[in-house]
Amino acid sequence: MAPWYRCARGACCVATYAGVTDSTVTPVPFDIVLTIRLTKHVDGATLTCVRHDGSMTWQRQRDGAGAFFPRHDLTHYTVESVLGYRRGFYGFVADGWDISDFGTPWPRGPIPADADPAEIIVGLLDAERTSLAAGGTRWTAAELSEQAAVFYDAQALVARPPAVTDAQLAAIRAQLADLFARWDALAPGDVLELQFAPGVAPVFTP
Repeated sequence: MAPWYRCARGACCVATYAGVTDSTVTPVPFDIVLTIRLTKHVDGATLTCVRHDGSMTWQRQRDGAGAFFPRHDLTHYTVESVLGYRRGFYGFVADGWDISDFGTPWPRGPIPADADPAEIIVGLLDAERTSLAAGGTRWTAAELSEQAAVFYDAQALVARPPAVTDAQLAAIRAQLADLFARWDALAPGDVLELQFAPGVAPVFTP
């Protein structure tokens, strides 16, 4: 598993609207940093992120990727919200990165060294879901943190690996259960909309 692999998964579509008048794009209030919209399709999903100035970036995923990435994207939202991360995937998008910037040819250059470790935690939770589907068991917070440390050591990363507490992991799991249930209940064409403010402490508790 490699960190920040989003656009290795397939083509990314990007559109930027500054001062738009198109009724299909609704600018969000200035005090909302990022509006996240996940649209369900029969064959997949579309992730759309709208910044406070009305600019946006989006990506369409189909078939296997379309089944995997809504939960991956909701896990990013939850991890970055619960842990108060400012410099994770959605934080960078809020700052102006487009979804296509997170992969080859890396038009903005590599992810900054001081980025929050959202991707490794999200990747581990993705791996845990795959394991659970095959009859595995859930990791404790200590076990998840140990897996993160193993990854950092294998990659010879100098940054300190993330350590997730029991309370944080419980909050992440509870919010994910709620979001996954809401996503699963949507019909094709329906949209799950979320608001994201990077670095703001969450109000969600398990």
